[in-house]
Amino acid sequence: MALNTSAQAPLPVGEVSRLIGGWIDRLGAVWVEGQITQLSRRPGAGVVFLTLRDPSHDISISVTCYRQVFDAVADVVSEGARVIVHAKPEWYAPRGQLSLRAAEIRPVGVGELLARLEQLKKALAAEGLFAVERKKPLPFLPQLVGLVCGRASAAERDVLENARHRWPAVRFEVRNVAVQGVHAVPQVVRAVRELDALEAVDVIIVARGGGSVEDLLPFSDEQLVRTVAGCRTPVVSAIGHEPDNPLLDHVADLRASTPTDAAKKVVPDVGEELVRVQGLRDRARRCVRGLVEREERGLAHALARPSMEDPHRMVDERAEQITSLADRGRRTLRHLLDRAESELTHTHARVVALSPAATLRRGYAVLQKPQGQVVRGAREVSSGETLRARVAEGEFTVRVESGGPSTGSGLDEGDI
Repeated sequence: MALNTSAQAPLPVGEVSRLIGGWIDRLGAVWVEGQITQLSRRPGAGVVFLTLRDPSHDISISVTCYRQVFDAVADVVSEGARVIVHAKPEWYAPRGQLSLRAAEIRPVGVGELLARLEQLKKALAAEGLFAVERKKPLPFLPQLVGLVCGRASAAERDVLENARHRWPAVRFEVRNVAVQGVHAVPQVVRAVRELDALEAVDVIIVARGGGSVEDLLPFSDEQLVRTVAGCRTPVVSAIGHEPDNPLLDHVADLRASTPTDAAKKVVPDVGEELVRVQGLRDRARRCVRGLVEREERGLAHALARPSMEDPHRMVDERAEQITSLADRGRRTLRHLLDRAESELTHTHARVVALSPAATLRRGYAVLQKPQGQVVRGAREVSSGETLRARVAEGEFTVRVESGGPSTGSGLDEGDI
């Protein structure tokens, strides 16, 4: 409704702003399409600020939304992207500013495709199809390489020429297929399966030149991704150029930035390998030469030792020691024998001097009864008894003539 105002009865700014806010609040939510020209996501802030612009009429409007609304499309939406926003107009009275409060944001065109691809990528990654431990190593020198590419394409030419330039003996099993359009996915899937079924194929390259996002969509197809994931043969993805990143790159065992790069990564360079072999030979030769020289020095050092220069020196030294010890042993034994002989002579002389035979030689005799008892006193014999007298030079018999108790000493008791 029109307001009755005049120069004499104007409305305050705050009232005008309040009235405008009331009118805007009565508006419902609308779907708005535009291009994001400014994007502000402050760390920790719960609100994201956007600016939508109409490129045809050069008109812009501010948009705000909660962080969780924007996070749903944050992976595929950035400055410059076209989006569709479901929002309700809002009036900020203190500044007199109109904005939109977005409840949902949807990418448009390529952005919408990228959003679907991102969702598919997350689902496949959750299944483990992109896991590093699933990837198979490439053979060092493949004898037969399978190639899936467009017919007479630059990608086919780049792979074949670069591979044969690097290793002329390499052989290829080529499958020409449609690389874009409605027939691309089934043809590429069939070609990959055929090559994987061939026992002689050591590695498979899926190659395509650059193109738009829409042109590369067949290589992000879920059927193709699952087919490559199930291959027993290592698969190399060489799609587009460096910035291109279809889902095939994530599931393949190796990603090449270009078809030329794929040829370089799959086939070794014969020149480089010859240089490497020569380098290894030189290294082995140096190692062997160093080992021989080290052993020669060790042998020369061993031969220079005194024990090797004069092997009998140690024996001669030990012989002199043995001779010295033998002479010492002889002297010691001779000294012991001489001392023992002297002691034996002295003992023999004492024994001889103290023996009964020596006493007998001095004129003594030993009287024995017939039974062999030695007579020690006159009382032990009787008159007429026969005794045997033993002297130094023999023995003879004697008879007791008289005898009896004696009152004196010696033989006064009777005569023998």
